[in-house]
Amino acid sequence: MKIVTLTVGSILMLSGAALAQTAVTATTDLNVRAGPGPQYQVVGAIPADGSATIEGCLENSKWCRVSFDGQAGWAYSDYLTTDFSGQRVIITERRADVGVPVATYDNSADGALAGGATGATVGALVGGPVGAAVGGVAGLAVGASADIADPDIEYVRSNPVDPIYLEGEVVTGAQLPGTVELREIPQSKYRYVYVNGQPVIVQQDTRQIVRVIR
Repeated sequence: MKIVTLTVGSILMLSGAALAQTAVTATTDLNVRAGPGPQYQVVGAIPADGSATIEGCLENSKWCRVSFDGQAGWAYSDYLTTDFSGQRVIITERRADVGVPVATYDNSADGALAGGATGATVGALVGGPVGAAVGGVAGLAVGASADIADPDIEYVRSNPVDPIYLEGEVVTGAQLPGTVELREIPQSKYRYVYVNGQPVIVQQDTRQIVRVIR
């Protein structure tokens, strides 16, 4: 899936060297959004083990400006790793060491918000970056994801519900907080909800996301 070019109002400014870039790898299928936050629309995705470059990250935030397949957007750095002195490290944890520049974002481009969403986040997705990097978190849901029936997926697509917004990014293996209401899928052991503008299928007992429907 190609990433569309952002609107003119989406302005990035880097402190230091404007052309500084860091090569990164996604630890899971990772959304790229039109802006730095879960309310912004998804404009593409970096596949698991796919390569991209970081141009800069917001100060005191996990959202980073990335370039993938010739286009640009924003991705969540918990699920981005890079090589640092021969070791694979997570951008969130070693950003200063790696030397990723600081970026700022002009949020005047309201049209980039998912469905015009402007509400605040109501919680956070749980999915440790270290676990994701080594397959410990994302890997928990791989087996479950494989046995989801096509009718379940079609039902979720055909029966949208109001989305909730959680800090973080929707990825396979992330866990929903207990305050999120799960919706039934008829004759299925799974539940579903729309999170950060995307439908996801959830394992009821663990509340883990087992499929992100794109």
